[in-house]
Amino acid sequence: MRGTILYGPGDVRVEDRPDPVIKEPTDAVIRTVATCVCGSDLWPYRGIDQLAKPRPYGHEYVGIVEEVGERVTTLTPGQFVVGGFYASDGTCAHCRAGFQFSCVNSSPFDGCQSELIRIPQADGTLFATPTLPDEELIPSLLALSDVMSTGWHAAVSANVQSGATVVVVGDGAVGLCAVLAARELGAERIIAMSRHESRQRIATDFGATDIVETRGDEGVAAVMELTDGVGADAVCEAVGTGESMTQAVRVVRPGGMVGVVGVPHGVELPLRQMFFGNVGVKGGPASVAQYLPTLLDKVLSRQIEPGKVFDLELPLEQVAEAYAAMDERRAIKVLLRP
Repeated sequence: MRGTILYGPGDVRVEDRPDPVIKEPTDAVIRTVATCVCGSDLWPYRGIDQLAKPRPYGHEYVGIVEEVGERVTTLTPGQFVVGGFYASDGTCAHCRAGFQFSCVNSSPFDGCQSELIRIPQADGTLFATPTLPDEELIPSLLALSDVMSTGWHAAVSANVQSGATVVVVGDGAVGLCAVLAARELGAERIIAMSRHESRQRIATDFGATDIVETRGDEGVAAVMELTDGVGADAVCEAVGTGESMTQAVRVVRPGGMVGVVGVPHGVELPLRQMFFGNVGVKGGPASVAQYLPTLLDKVLSRQIEPGKVFDLELPLEQVAEAYAAMDERRAIKVLLRP
């Protein structure tokens, strides 16, 4: 099969790789229908996260089941499936508590930007659609594998309630999906912090009522003006830098919550400010399996269309251009077709 290998900063290639096989009785092998590049893939691509050696890459996917292990009971070959960006068995104490990312029996994928993928713990990881979905739904179903589930996790972690005022820090695919999640959870006012016109259009389409283009002191002042000096009831932080976290904490009201889903890089929480403001922080990697049943229903019923975050589609063989386009902010998120 053909699959992506990340060799180092700026060096990503598509090469021949061995076809995956069933290794454990709980495995499944799927043929990829669509995959994509994630914003978190850019950390090692930019050299910020170090790679010890070249490795297969990618963690988002939808596909058709090719083969299942003898202990897989919920899936059969030929089904279309969506899965989370990590494996989880669905039965351990952490999975039962709704934190599937911390599954005690989890194991990594061997690169999902490829034609075939071996999925460990298939029963707990993969969710089948009732029938083969229409082609137009593929981007939105793919978004559920990570960015929409992660945006939803940001809003849930921030305790977004009906009628709330919400600020979303970050206008990448996850931030845009957090806007959509806040809308679906009943937020009355959604302030998207975005500097880019193309992303602002999607944010508005997803439910943003206001756009703030400035950052730092000016950005805080703009949010405070919009909220009559109160601040937001909930803030979704979807970047992962020290600047974005500081921004998030400064625009949340006393007693509010910040939902953090940006992978932290150089972040130090201002604990004294948070303490005296009674501000809480919660978040982390999304519990995709926890949210997939709800989000699948919303996509299949066409209630939401998170696939709009894909503004560029390329064949897998052009994966190097996909990474470059996202790195250079020529694309929000790139869908890849094997």
